[in-house]
Amino acid sequence: MTDPALESGRILVVDDEEDFARGLCRLLAAEFPRTECLRAGRGEDALAQLAARGADLLITDLRMPGMDGLALLGQALEMEPDLAAVVLTAHADIGTAVEAVKLGAYDFLAKPVESADLFRVVRRGLERSRLARENARLRDLLAGGAPTLIGESPAIQRVRNQAAAVARSDYPVLVRGESGAGKEIVARLIHALSPRAGRPFLAVNCPAIPENLLESELFGHEKGAFTGADRSRRGLFVEAGSGTIHLDEIGDISSGVQTKLLRVLQEQEVRALGSSRSVRVEARVVASTNQDLEAKIADRTFRDDLYYRLNVLTVTVPPLRERGEDVPLLAQYFLKQACAEMRTPQKAAAPEVLEWLRRREWPGNVRELQNVMRRLAVYCPGEVVDLRAVRLAEPGQVSLAAHFPAGQPQTPPYKQAKARVVDQFTLAYVRDLLQATGGNISEAARQSGLSRVALQKIIARLDISPDRFRN
Repeated sequence: MTDPALESGRILVVDDEEDFARGLCRLLAAEFPRTECLRAGRGEDALAQLAARGADLLITDLRMPGMDGLALLGQALEMEPDLAAVVLTAHADIGTAVEAVKLGAYDFLAKPVESADLFRVVRRGLERSRLARENARLRDLLAGGAPTLIGESPAIQRVRNQAAAVARSDYPVLVRGESGAGKEIVARLIHALSPRAGRPFLAVNCPAIPENLLESELFGHEKGAFTGADRSRRGLFVEAGSGTIHLDEIGDISSGVQTKLLRVLQEQEVRALGSSRSVRVEARVVASTNQDLEAKIADRTFRDDLYYRLNVLTVTVPPLRERGEDVPLLAQYFLKQACAEMRTPQKAAAPEVLEWLRRREWPGNVRELQNVMRRLAVYCPGEVVDLRAVRLAEPGQVSLAAHFPAGQPQTPPYKQAKARVVDQFTLAYVRDLLQATGGNISEAARQSGLSRVALQKIIARLDISPDRFRN
């Protein structure tokens, strides 16, 4: 079932036939009760409404007196580049409709409009507009230094979408994944995308704090509560205020702390050690673990009631082996980061090195890759990290010859290695692009910045079938 929240927004219908526009709005209001439907009879009036009130979706006739639909489309997209637009034509003028799509329209419908087609196109248009707004917000956050997940694989895109979805609520979140997969980055991203973004984000590595001190760290203590407590201290739940507290590796906390954490989640209040007074807390909890909590519940080392309190929303971070196409992007990012840390000129990884990294096993996940790139930055004397630097930095690794096809030299020719890496990137990029656009070549060309002809040539060269991605 579609989430009604995803079908909310403002729709602007532009048509000089007033009865048709009014009827269209009645249909849309009945199917999408959370939307507001505005009408305009002329292009000039539509632009005025866009300037005054904005819109998530524009539905416009192509042929109208004065400003026609194409002219309106161009000016509307200049005003609101993320606006989803649908054009209508009663004249079977598919050529003009296609031209509108090239100008940036999301889709087109022929009059008389079938209600099923209308609802399908509007539903997808509203979703597209919502995603565009979220992406714009994410870009703004990243420009301000917010955390991000590097990669374009379908697996990491799912995590981004999940993080953006759970960020809108205040429910507890459980982030699951193997050690080194990037669970803390996901926790920080959820906070950065939430309404709490301007408030504190406090992270505590639960197993790194001795059991007898973890309770004081989380909930605070009064002066004299235990030996060495020479002054009172506010715990992290109070310090976080109405921000976010990240409990890393929650599966390692003791049964005593589990009991007190359960009370905090149930009652939304904490009582410091040695105090007789409870304090109201508002912090949102994002917990993470690399452990099988269900197995720990079965062997009675983790409380099932705490598990159900924490596991309201779940985001699972995939291991690096399930997103191999992201390795080259991650490697270049970490190499740039390492050079900045060492205050040395920026370096680039040679294509054959990127290919070796992509084929390698990563039991330590993203954290292991980051450490490898730091070593390569140290052992590379020049501007290009090549196989010689790999041999110095990773002497215990299997021979590089194992990572190339049989009979091929250990170090393939530069152009051949580069072409292979570029083809791998292009294949992954085009597949993700067609997945995102439902196989719509015109929309895919618009989003990628390529011409339709150029994109079709790439699709033909890589033997990709757009039909596989169409709903």
